[in-house]
Amino acid sequence: MSAPAEPSQLSSPQENQPILSAQAVTKALKNTDNDLELFKSLDLSLAPGERLAIMGTSGVGKSTLLACLAGLDDIDNGEITLLGKPLRQLSLDARAELRRQQVGFIFQNFQLIPHLSALENVALSLEIAGHDRKSAETTAKQALHSVGLAHRENHWPHQLSGGEQQRVAIARASSRVPDLIFADEPTGNLDPKTGAHIMDVLLQLSDTQNTALIVVTHDASIAQRCQRQLQLTEGKLISL
Repeated sequence: MSAPAEPSQLSSPQENQPILSAQAVTKALKNTDNDLELFKSLDLSLAPGERLAIMGTSGVGKSTLLACLAGLDDIDNGEITLLGKPLRQLSLDARAELRRQQVGFIFQNFQLIPHLSALENVALSLEIAGHDRKSAETTAKQALHSVGLAHRENHWPHQLSGGEQQRVAIARASSRVPDLIFADEPTGNLDPKTGAHIMDVLLQLSDTQNTALIVVTHDASIAQRCQRQLQLTEGKLISL
């Protein structure tokens, strides 16, 4: 059996190819009694620069789907191709490198490092991706400025409001100018006004960077701001 391929061994996606595709994806949660099938031959295609919202009831598997599409979780059957690279053919290290270089992830609970300032949280992500400290700090400053937080760059996460913390998370995800950002309930812990502003920031970044965006949300008003809306139900994605 051949070893998993690394990103350098695989072809890059062409302009006319989807930035992300899922074909006949199946995944079940294993337990001692019986397996719970989350996805049943699920299909999905996302074009470069496209903004897609995925909706569904609580517990239906939206976050798990996002994790599978990003290569953070494995599927049982089918194929997911991210940026021209079949994820099941990549090693765990190769998947991680792909995410570091070309993918951003925004979490509902922000996941900022509490003992680092806003600037340091963003800069650390860049250093992990290979930037030297000086260029990481310069780029991090620019990213925080782009989300309206230049005046808060030296504040700790606990000194920031929920909306400000989420904007730091957006700056961290967008600072490397990724081809695709996954956003898992990015407004779920925010009030409606702040949530709408967070979507303003995300959509503006998508426009200026031509970054594709997948937003998992339960909020129809947030979903409607994307170009396309899908509902995850009974293991399938249905167009709305």
